[in-house]
Amino acid sequence: MKRRTVLKFAGAVVLGAPLGSSQAQTYPSRQIRFIVPYAPGGGADIACRIIAQKMSESMGQPVLVENRPGASEIIGNEALAHAAADGYTVGFISNALTVNAILQPKLPFDPERDIVPVTRLLTIPLIMVVPPSMPVNSVKELVALARSQPGKLNYASFGAAGPHALAMEWFKRVSGTDIVAITYKGVAPGLAALVAGEIQVMLTGLTAGMPHIKSGKIRAIATTVAKGVAALPQLAPIARDYPEYDVNTWYGLGVPAGTPAPIVNRIHEETVRALNAADVRQRFDSLGVEIAPLSQEAFIAMLREESRLWARVIKEAHITLKSE
Repeated sequence: MKRRTVLKFAGAVVLGAPLGSSQAQTYPSRQIRFIVPYAPGGGADIACRIIAQKMSESMGQPVLVENRPGASEIIGNEALAHAAADGYTVGFISNALTVNAILQPKLPFDPERDIVPVTRLLTIPLIMVVPPSMPVNSVKELVALARSQPGKLNYASFGAAGPHALAMEWFKRVSGTDIVAITYKGVAPGLAALVAGEIQVMLTGLTAGMPHIKSGKIRAIATTVAKGVAALPQLAPIARDYPEYDVNTWYGLGVPAGTPAPIVNRIHEETVRALNAADVRQRFDSLGVEIAPLSQEAFIAMLREESRLWARVIKEAHITLKSE
């Protein structure tokens, strides 16, 4: 199987078609469809609805969420890729866009050619947690313990190609440790296993992890984000010991390729305006999510760099679809 090694998104910044000034001035003139590749009610769906509501208020037209879950976001991304390139369909994208492209050479759409990244929206820092019974309080101590017992410690995975597992596999490589993945059907079962002492370490988001941290059922020892986490300022980043290590899970916004450039720019402006609204910031702060918009150029550069990293990790860890 031939895999992609780098997603170039070549020319994505200028893929928009020409647009007359009158059309640009009248956009949007009807409702906008916001495709979300997740089921209703989850954290990503809630985040999308917060943004969509604020964009609707600003743009003067309804921004309606359409849930298209399944197949590791492929169903929703395919619907976005094949939609009319007129600015009336936008979609949530995430780390899965690059990972799916690396692992699955026969996708029903081309992530590089069919979807134009517009902006990153949000980042969700991951924190490394252990049960209180684990005699470690830092990454350095965890690494020392893992090296003394290769293959004896376990971590919670939610799918070999998911962001939590990929982040752990990269950690194993930079730290020279052998920690074994145990697959669970979601973060909640993984946390339950950690609390019960069935596994020794895992990565989790703040929203899921904080209640257990506050109750003392688990202990946070590090964050995957090099700059640290505002909600836990005392928590050291893994990068303190391994400077090259920096992982964020993220959500972004994309449009079908061929969407006129002025409309892409307008969507970017309205999205950033929505994210910067005080009430939106307050809601995301309460969810443990960081607002993190980027220019289109910076977002595409981030995607290219991320694809290089995950292609290397996937190759070195021998991750395939059969690993799922």
